[in-house]
Amino acid sequence: MLRDDLLNSLKEAMKNRDTQTVNAVRLIIAGQKEKDVEARGKGLEKASDEVLLAMMQSMIKQRNESIKIYTDGNRPDLAQKEQSEIDVISRFLPKQMNTDEIENAIKAVVGQLGATSIKDMGKVMGALKNQYAGQMDFGAASAIIKKILA
Repeated sequence: MLRDDLLNSLKEAMKNRDTQTVNAVRLIIAGQKEKDVEARGKGLEKASDEVLLAMMQSMIKQRNESIKIYTDGNRPDLAQKEQSEIDVISRFLPKQMNTDEIENAIKAVVGQLGATSIKDMGKVMGALKNQYAGQMDFGAASAIIKKILA
């Protein structure tokens, strides 16, 4: 489904001569191909949608870091380019969870796993990444998990 959406979006952007969208979608597809190669190395046919969603979230994170650097360096033109790429990548991600939803999901997973201490944080993060790939900011989730398990 995600792969079809990417290809359809690329075709549409090419028809409309939307170079920013074309470039951003091509970056996503290139990342997708890298993940597919990694998956074949592990004996799978192709990378799962969860892996692709996590890849796109990391792409957004990288661009947010670049925006900060470009803004600090007084380069608003480059910061705007990065922001436009974030906007395109975000179109393919599911709706992001807000802080309350993240906290409720964490509490549910902690309850399911019977996690009681900070030593269980890895198990909780692994379960969250399996269930909520592409929907959750795991940086924010990490802080909430620490607070709950402390």
